[in-house]
Amino acid sequence: MQILRLPEVSRLTGLPRSTIYLYIKNNQFPKQIKLGARSVGWVSGEIEHWLHARATLREI
Repeated sequence: MQILRLPEVSRLTGLPRSTIYLYIKNNQFPKQIKLGARSVGWVSGEIEHWLHARATLREI
């Protein structure tokens, strides 16, 4: 398992920070995990799954 920080998640998804957090708030994006007092990250597999799900929607 790999933990991704926000810049990497943004690069992989093409989404800006504000959109990522908006999607999290609306339960449309994987939630982050707390790494420390002021740091968070995302599980890479969850981000990959989210991207595949979005690509599947495109194909319909």
